[in-house]
Amino acid sequence: MSGAGTGRQRRAAVSALAVGAGAAVVVTAGLRPLTRRWPAAVAASLLAAFATELPRPTATLTGGAALVAACRGAARSATGRVGLGLAGGSVVALLALDRRARVTDDVLSAALAGALGGGVPSTEPPPWLSPRAIAAPRRFRAAGARDVPYGPHGRANTLDIWRHPRLPDDAAAPVLVEIHGGAWSSGTKEGEANPLMAHLVARGWVCVAVNYRLGPDNRWPAMIDDVRAALRWVHAHVAEHGGDPSFVAVSGGSAGAHLAALAALTGSGDTRVDAAVTLYGIYDLTADDGSGTLDVLLADTMMDGDDAAAWTAASPAHRVHPGAPPFLVLHGTGDAVVVPEQSRTFVRALRAVSRAPVAYAELPYAQHAFDVLPTPRTMLVVRAVEAFLLGVRGRRPPRP
Repeated sequence: MSGAGTGRQRRAAVSALAVGAGAAVVVTAGLRPLTRRWPAAVAASLLAAFATELPRPTATLTGGAALVAACRGAARSATGRVGLGLAGGSVVALLALDRRARVTDDVLSAALAGALGGGVPSTEPPPWLSPRAIAAPRRFRAAGARDVPYGPHGRANTLDIWRHPRLPDDAAAPVLVEIHGGAWSSGTKEGEANPLMAHLVARGWVCVAVNYRLGPDNRWPAMIDDVRAALRWVHAHVAEHGGDPSFVAVSGGSAGAHLAALAALTGSGDTRVDAAVTLYGIYDLTADDGSGTLDVLLADTMMDGDDAAAWTAASPAHRVHPGAPPFLVLHGTGDAVVVPEQSRTFVRALRAVSRAPVAYAELPYAQHAFDVLPTPRTMLVVRAVEAFLLGVRGRRPPRP
């Protein structure tokens, strides 16, 4: 064999090993969090998402790269055979994770049926990556209003209104207020829940995405004060944009889930919340989130001092009461950033006292912030959120 041929085979073997080892790490992260220590857990979560939220594309890329390496002679060396074996095993594991992700529909259906009984409305599945779905967020933002001020703190106190271009001004459409996450210190109203808001707006809702003051420059309770100010604005002005202030739901993920839950549990009058949808949230600031560093993170980003009463008062798990609005709480079993026990404890506390429905679902292997992309799992969750809100409201809005 020529030296050139041997060199090509050597490079193919190294390529196969790199592909196989990389895919194996991704799969391992998807099956079990590599770490929950902050901030490394964020990187672990992003890595795992390729396996848990994008398993088919990741399997396709892995299989394709391994096939190219095999055609170039990777299997003729031990190193290449190890790499090809890792790649093949990873593809099998990725397809298994894909099947588990599609069980999400059954998990969500069971959760809704348990909370709403026979009152779960039928909803059609939203499209996945269709041209219309991709264009919908920009279209619905443009039809509403951008950067509307609701308070005195500049861009931090602005909101976007999403509405359908054909929604009548007097539609009295139900309203969803979305609160972004980002560890109370980052994120914007443009970055999250776009698939959910686009789906609801297409079906006759008005959605409001909210900015709020962020740490560490701003300290608690600036964040929740701003969320409440935004809710006051919604109750006072959303009718001018086709919304119905008599039904205002709130949603959020991660830190946004914490703020949404606290707003829902403590709202009244012009800050009233009629239903809450919270995803992969932190609900007890006095408990561990799995990282062992939650108290350090909170002290760095927003909380001041060691006053235990203030930390408890800022924890939705300690603010539950019989008059709490209906809740849909979702968490991924594979979340590398926040352990599902945060949601489990919160749901147990809610169910112990609340007179309203409390639905809870743990999504198999789902990662933190899984719903940022319009993946098949996200679309299943979007449909379940719509069904929950319709079941709570009791009627479906006219579709534009």
